Amino acid sequence: MNPDGFFLYLLVMAGTTYLVRAIPFVLIRKKIKNRFLNSFLYYIPYTVLAAMTFPAIFYVSSSLPASILGTITALALSFFGQSLLVVAASSALVIYLAQLVL
Repeated sequence: MNPDGFFLYLLVMAGTTYLVRAIPFVLIRKKIKNRFLNSFLYYIPYTVLAAMTFPAIFYVSSSLPASILGTITALALSFFGQSLLVVAASSALVIYLAQLVL
């Protein structure tokens, strides 16, 4: 890659990232009192994390059924209030065992 092109792309991406973060601070000066908007902004990071993570779950192993079993295990354990360590270790173990069996 051409170094000039790289630095141009880097500059454009840095500017875009800066603008996305700075524009709300410039345009919104008062505290947001709307309950709907507050709840919307509160859940955005969780939604983005889920949207980035969930599709990758099915490509974690070469076997799609093993990945599905691991996902079901993780969802069930987290629904019943298990810790993140227990959920991650259990789902990884289920995927490993399912790959051995399938």
